[in-house]
Amino acid sequence: MTITVLEELRAYIDPLTPEEHEALERSILAEGCRDALVLWGDVLVDGHNRYGICQKHGIPFQTVQNPRFTCMEDVHLWMIEQHLGRRSVSDFQRGVLALRKKEILASRREALQAALAAAQAEAAAAAGETPSGSAPEISPEARQELETLETREALARAARLSSTTVSHIEKIQKQAAPELVEAVKAGTISINAAAAVATLPVDEQVAAVAGGKKELQQAARQVREARARPKAPEANVSPDDAPAAAHSASEGGDGPRPGESPEETIARLLQTVAALRAQLAQTRGETAPW
Repeated sequence: MTITVLEELRAYIDPLTPEEHEALERSILAEGCRDALVLWGDVLVDGHNRYGICQKHGIPFQTVQNPRFTCMEDVHLWMIEQHLGRRSVSDFQRGVLALRKKEILASRREALQAALAAAQAEAAAAAGETPSGSAPEISPEARQELETLETREALARAARLSSTTVSHIEKIQKQAAPELVEAVKAGTISINAAAAVATLPVDEQVAAVAGGKKELQQAARQVREARARPKAPEANVSPDDAPAAAHSASEGGDGPRPGESPEETIARLLQTVAALRAQLAQTRGETAPW
């Protein structure tokens, strides 16, 4: 029997850890290869680790064909569904797989809509009519496929995660440095904390990972605190006017003045803060308030 191993499929799902691979090898050596390898023609779809172990030790195995596969997207969707149902898959891995499924279905949605529009235009042309600008009529089955995983909530349910967690995983995929992604996979940092650290510049992310778990936690805490810190409106005080404004403000005290409304007091205090900042910046040789 000829079995073709495609690197694309071997790498589509995160590999087993060395410990997991050793446990699988011990099981196959003791009990044989109990589960059949899944093939699409001669292409190996499921069972790459079992196949490698059986080849190494000369252990017999069985295969089974999946007749539902018509294209590589079908294979990918099947692999995703298989792994989403396994308990050993981490929350981060489930989120990544669910997002991959979303991308595949979104691509199919666009292709289906384009095909439907083209069919409508062709039918209208054959009848000598002008194609309408309305959405093409679609079958209930096609509509159900188009509506699959439309929302983040539905995507989260498919992965058995909260919509917030899926959002964090999506952010990590788009913004995190490879080192930070590996830290999440290893369990060094939580998904929630990693999403916060992923908003930092790449060099700061890498430095935090290099610093270990405590450094990552500290980086995440600082990001959250910076987000929660209220921002006061900036007052327009130039560095040249800052010393006089600061001196005037300090002489007037920081409380309400006679006949001054609360709004005027707040505006004056904000101007005082801006003036003091500008004065400090000027002392440091800077050209603008910090």
